[in-house]
Amino acid sequence: MLKLRWTVLVLAFVASPVWAAEVVSLYSAQVPLDQEENDPRAHAYKLALADVLLRVSGSELSSDVEMVELLFPNPASYVVQFRPGADDTLWVSFDGDAIQNTLRQAGQTVWGSDRPLTLIWLAVDWGQGKREIIAADSPVRSRDEARSIDRNRLLRQRVLDIAERRGLPVAFPLLDTIDLQNLSFSDIWGGFDDALIAASERYEADTILVGRVRPASSQRNRWSFYFGGEERTWNGEPELVISQVADLLASEFAISGSAALETVDVTITGIESVEAFGAVQNLLAGMTVIEQFSIAEVEGDRIRFRVAAIGGTDRLRRALRFSGLIEQNGFEGDRIGFDPYEQTLEFFYSP
Repeated sequence: MLKLRWTVLVLAFVASPVWAAEVVSLYSAQVPLDQEENDPRAHAYKLALADVLLRVSGSELSSDVEMVELLFPNPASYVVQFRPGADDTLWVSFDGDAIQNTLRQAGQTVWGSDRPLTLIWLAVDWGQGKREIIAADSPVRSRDEARSIDRNRLLRQRVLDIAERRGLPVAFPLLDTIDLQNLSFSDIWGGFDDALIAASERYEADTILVGRVRPASSQRNRWSFYFGGEERTWNGEPELVISQVADLLASEFAISGSAALETVDVTITGIESVEAFGAVQNLLAGMTVIEQFSIAEVEGDRIRFRVAAIGGTDRLRRALRFSGLIEQNGFEGDRIGFDPYEQTLEFFYSP
């Protein structure tokens, strides 16, 4: 039987869920330092704060200048660090807890640092028979292929830049022998996404974005996004689509400051070791939706946690279903493992 004394031992564990990428730079930004402004540093603080709010609260608030000034009349009071950067820029780091408190007190949404990882398969038709899949890193190639490497790198960097600006963790495939055995450019371009989804399993990402891009053509770029068992399709440039992905995920995982705090019982079975207990406890402790939790009952490999969830049971259930460490069990359907009368969620630990 699992002993409650393990709660002391797990303090030494540092476990992070596979499903989520911890975004450590949400509350810092590097912005231009315009020396022609009356107060260059104060102006830079405003720009940096707008970048931070875009990541943690979304485009609606960050673009509302009047509301931002009302909520944050003195951005400098939130600054904890700053330093000059290259090419007349200023790196600014803000007090994340203070910003979150201000947003929540005003009823604004906050998207925390536990964010699903998006795997991006990007197939590019450069024209004249040049077709490639963008990899996580360009392999070593001959001089004749240098131009291809450069344009691939530039396109990948465009995606990474906008993803960083939105605080969206993304990854590109390795395109090693395993990937190349499982799928080809034609599979991606032709929309054979079943093979692509199967090839993505090794990366343990929760969402998959598939792009089919023709930079030198008037044809529109085609994108498919797989999230929560559903497919969405978009057209447009990478910057637009990445922003749409960020908005969609924020709508699922961001929490309104006006959201009610609700007590929910979460039962997790399959916890058979100290390591498993530590991983589950770290998972719960790191989730933005969870205000606090305690152990209510221990029986064999089964633990019942009492959780104070911001936004209630549905919000907690959506967050937990993408955890990677635990998976739902129980009945089939969208309400798997949920009894609305008992306010209980049931999961099974799956390392």
